[in-house]
Amino acid sequence: MKKAARIAGIVAIVIVLFAAIITSMNSKPSNSERVWDATMTLGDPEAKNYFVVYSDIVCPYCVAFENAIIEHEEEFKQYLEDNDVFFELRLSDFLYEYGESNPVNSKYSATAAYCARNQGKFWDYYNLAITTIWNDYFKQSGKSALSKMAKLDKQYWIDLGKKIDLDEEFATCVKNDEPLTEIQERATKTAKLVSGLPAFKLNSYSPPGFTLDGTWEDVKAYFDEGLKN
Repeated sequence: MKKAARIAGIVAIVIVLFAAIITSMNSKPSNSERVWDATMTLGDPEAKNYFVVYSDIVCPYCVAFENAIIEHEEEFKQYLEDNDVFFELRLSDFLYEYGESNPVNSKYSATAAYCARNQGKFWDYYNLAITTIWNDYFKQSGKSALSKMAKLDKQYWIDLGKKIDLDEEFATCVKNDEPLTEIQERATKTAKLVSGLPAFKLNSYSPPGFTLDGTWEDVKAYFDEGLKN
C-alpha cells in the first residue's frame, strides 16, 4: 500500500510539473506586450508572426532596406496582411551612441523622428527622411555619404518636417532634444541585443545584414525565409 501511494505521489508530481511547463509555454507575452513603441509598428499586433527591425536613419544599410519597402509600400502592407505578420521598427541613435565615428546626424535624425511621433506623424516623417537620405546621399555615395552628412545640422531635419506640415512645436522639440533620453535608452537596449545595424528578427529567425544594392525582392526573401523558420 505504501509503495503504491509513493508511486501515485510521484505520478501526481510529474503531472503537475508537466502541466506547469505547458502553461508556461502557452503564457508567453503577446506581441503587443513586447512592443517598444506602438506608434512604430504596422499590421495586426496579434498576428501569428512578428518581425522586428533595429534601425538608425543614417545607417546606410538600414536606409537601403527601408527605402526598398517604401518604394513598394502598398505591396508591403498587403504582404503583412496576407502572411499574418506584425512589423515593428525599433529606432534609436545607435550609430551616435555606439558607432566608431559617432555621426551626430544619427542623434539629430532620431530626435526629429521622435518629435514627429509626438505629433502623430512618425511614419510620415520617417518615410520622408529615409527616401530623402537615400536619394541625396546613400544611393550614389554609399557608406562614404556619412562623412558628407557631417555638415548637416538640426535645421536640416526641421526643414524636412515642414514638408509634412509639422509646426513650431516640432521645431522646438528638435532644438531642445526633448526625446533624447528615451532615444538613448532604446539605443542601450539595442546594444544589448544586437552587434550592428540593421538587425532583424522574424520569429526565431535572424537574417543577415542588408546590402546597399538590395531590392524589394531581397526584402521579401528575408520575410519568406523567416516565415519558413
